[in-house]
Amino acid sequence: MRTNIVIDDQLMEEAFRYTHYTTKREIIHHALKAFVENAKRLSLLDLKGKVAFDEGYDYKALRERDVSR
Repeated sequence: MRTNIVIDDQLMEEAFRYTHYTTKREIIHHALKAFVENAKRLSLLDLKGKVAFDEGYDYKALRERDVSR
């Protein structure tokens, strides 16, 4: 999708200093991707306290199983 937007020049220069990106397009793409990933993470927090585990569920046993096979 092609669009024209006005971006704060100082904010864009700061973004260039904190990244290895060389174009505005790369920075915008990275920022949108990070925004979406963060939003997904936050939506998982909404599940806190709403998931009931089986009484026999043993997460430690799952950690100890051999997955190298």
